[in-house]
Amino acid sequence: MSQDQKPPLVVSNVVFFIVINLLGLVVAPLYGLYVGFSGWTWAFAATVWILSGLSITMGYHRLWSHRTYQARWPLRLALAIFGTFSLQNSIYVWAARHRIHHRHTDDVDHDPHSIKSGFWHAHIGWMLRHWKTSEVDFNQVKDLEKDPIVMWQHRHYWTLVWAFNLGLPIALGLMVGDVLGMLLLASAFRLAFSQHCTFFINSLAHTWGKRTYSDEDSSRDNGVIALLTWGEGYHNYHHSFQADYRNGLRWWQFDPGKWLIAAAAWCGLAHGLKRTPKFKVLRARLQMQFKELEARLNEHADDETWRATLEHEYQQFKDTVAQWQAVQAERVQAGADALKDRWAKTHFRTRYKELEYRMKMQAARLASLQRITQSATA
Repeated sequence: MSQDQKPPLVVSNVVFFIVINLLGLVVAPLYGLYVGFSGWTWAFAATVWILSGLSITMGYHRLWSHRTYQARWPLRLALAIFGTFSLQNSIYVWAARHRIHHRHTDDVDHDPHSIKSGFWHAHIGWMLRHWKTSEVDFNQVKDLEKDPIVMWQHRHYWTLVWAFNLGLPIALGLMVGDVLGMLLLASAFRLAFSQHCTFFINSLAHTWGKRTYSDEDSSRDNGVIALLTWGEGYHNYHHSFQADYRNGLRWWQFDPGKWLIAAAAWCGLAHGLKRTPKFKVLRARLQMQFKELEARLNEHADDETWRATLEHEYQQFKDTVAQWQAVQAERVQAGADALKDRWAKTHFRTRYKELEYRMKMQAARLASLQRITQSATA
């Protein structure tokens, strides 16, 4: 259905978003300004904000939607419980929609929050009406039906939501003598703020930033958005390598979800962490660098020297990729038993490292060529 033929409103969602945003973004700041919140209220609100946000990125997204790692039941239970604080539906529903988003990114007829349907639609509008694309297809998450914690949370979702988002703040508010403050700050403001930050992944992260690894969809990498979304702002990397448990690839990129998953693995609470091979990441970055340079040189057709240099580099790139594919084929042909041999493992590891090094050196040369051509054509 087109945007001009809008379906009926989802009245419950419309009422909820109006109320929670008025209470959280208008009433709560005014109350804090004129009355103030207790230290206990601030501490509880901050704790829930952190735990709920991390549960969405670590649990809903990377564990259950993309299966980028496996977790023991204590961690799965904690992520399922704290995830209900975010009021973003059950894991079962969330993952079903998210998998459709990745399968049909930017497709206005299938993607639930396609950015091509408009910024507002991608951010929140897709939840305000009975759009065909927002319908839940549970055939996408048959594997999750085998997880008893996922199905338990789905069956008792609204009980958990009311208990944790209303019952617990009221109980703690009575204990510390700040019931209204607890409801306004720890419930309303925390919900409104954290939900909009999450919605930025669907809107801003498909609008503002750099396509570092692929230009096949609208996803972008943006460090600012990563700060607001627990590392989810490195969205182009995620869409390019969605089976990877990391979003921020570099050590300095803000991605607490990645760090905590690695810490959980170290503690024995997680295992089977999936990582994209370095060569594949380098190959994707180089392909984007070639595209950017080619587009720049097409604007200056008379720069034959640079064009010859670029063609030479691209041929080297193709040769390196071909060699890597040959090593991959040789490794597969050798079989699992042969790879148990220490010499064979060292042999293949050395060849992979050599090819990765060649890619890194070529990436450095292309970056230098980009700077030179940019300054010369400015």
